[in-house]
Amino acid sequence: QVQLVESGGGLVQAGGFLRLSCAASGRTFSNRKVGWFRQAPGKEREFVAVLSVSDGATYYLDSVKGRFTISGDNAANMVYLQMKNLKPEDTADYYCAADPSPIVVKPPTPSNYRYWGQGTQVTVSS
Repeated sequence: QVQLVESGGGLVQAGGFLRLSCAASGRTFSNRKVGWFRQAPGKEREFVAVLSVSDGATYYLDSVKGRFTISGDNAANMVYLQMKNLKPEDTADYYCAADPSPIVVKPPTPSNYRYWGQGTQVTVSS
């Protein structure tokens, strides 16, 4: 019902900048929260940021606060993750996620999100 496609990943040096994009299609009007998760090799999928579609509230992983910004463009069915001052520990596959429930569980977990993109790779070199 909802399809998500990420783009914008790549290789950057520590301290660099990237903006990830997520294009949504299908029954996007049903989405009430959208988020970004990441998964590094050998690790579980980790919450990064979430945006409440209804009121615009945001919530971030502590380690990315002040560096990452999640935003959305409802008319364009797009969600973005701007990442500045990137660190090697940010290296991971980044996934866009969406869910029709407006409830944001803290801390967010992957099980709270119904729809997922295929991921885009971010590599930060030191």
